[in-house]
Amino acid sequence: MTRPTHPLRSHGLPRLGLLLVAALASLALASAIGSLALTPSQWFAGLLHPDTDLASRILWELRLPRALTAFAVGALLGLAGALMQVLLRNPLGDPYVLGVSGGAAFAVLLAMLLGLPLLWLAPLAFAGALLSTLLVFALARSGQNLLLTGVVVAAGWGAAISFILSTSPPVQLPGMLFWLMGDLSGALSPGLAWGVLAVGLLLTLPLARELNLLGRGELAAASLGVTTGRLRWQVYGLASLLTGTAVSIAGSIGFVGLIAPHLVRLLLGSDHRLVLPGAALLGGGLLVLADTLARSLIAPQQLPVGVLTALIGVPLFLLLLRRVAGEGRQR
Repeated sequence: MTRPTHPLRSHGLPRLGLLLVAALASLALASAIGSLALTPSQWFAGLLHPDTDLASRILWELRLPRALTAFAVGALLGLAGALMQVLLRNPLGDPYVLGVSGGAAFAVLLAMLLGLPLLWLAPLAFAGALLSTLLVFALARSGQNLLLTGVVVAAGWGAAISFILSTSPPVQLPGMLFWLMGDLSGALSPGLAWGVLAVGLLLTLPLARELNLLGRGELAAASLGVTTGRLRWQVYGLASLLTGTAVSIAGSIGFVGLIAPHLVRLLLGSDHRLVLPGAALLGGGLLVLADTLARSLIAPQQLPVGVLTALIGVPLFLLLLRRVAGEGRQR
């Protein structure tokens, strides 16, 4: 008699492996493409023998650090989006749409205006993201209006950011604007992003079973032994930490946290043992590809990467909104 194959092994893990391969391919592509394109032989030689020629220095000092930072930032946003969506039980949940990114961006811009040291940016971004998250969920009376509340809070942060920009010195304004639209040109130190990503995955993966139960509803989760209040606070803090770190490094990059978890659920199913790492891999790969396009489309001039993610994300958001509305009418 043949033993039944576990669905996690038969479908989920192989597809997760494909996402890993695609993520590695995106890093290789990003490190080879630019104003000076590297041939496969130059890329392998530079990778194996650093500091031997100009191509290897470009690879190790510029492209790989930027690609690794872009991947980690995208992974942070994808993981945060997956957490937000399970809290809302809504595929439209996203740190950008809910105003969490806006709170973090406001805190960072305020720090820039006041001339605070760079070391303050990440803690302040985390504080702004956490404040925005708590504000959204405190104002929302029920799960049905969480999304609308988040959109209103995001609009409020947008007004506050506009006030800061309008009162900023002209010398600071161009840099602040470019950073606000999503900028990875100066992100050449991937250590912080990867460290927070590792911590985020280590803390969220053990929660996968409880998140699966929470996805069925709070009452169902509580009846099965989940302490929903504690779990919500954990998710609030983790999503704020992930979003705040991403914003402090690369500015306000929208829609990665919306697209990546939704596509992963279509590909791997709704089991958070797969969704959480899958959202990180896909979010990272998507942002690496978007950043590669941003710096190569009109090279040597660079576009803000947030512009490209918005151009892709807005129509997908509208399609998701239409799909969710259609499912609501069918019920």
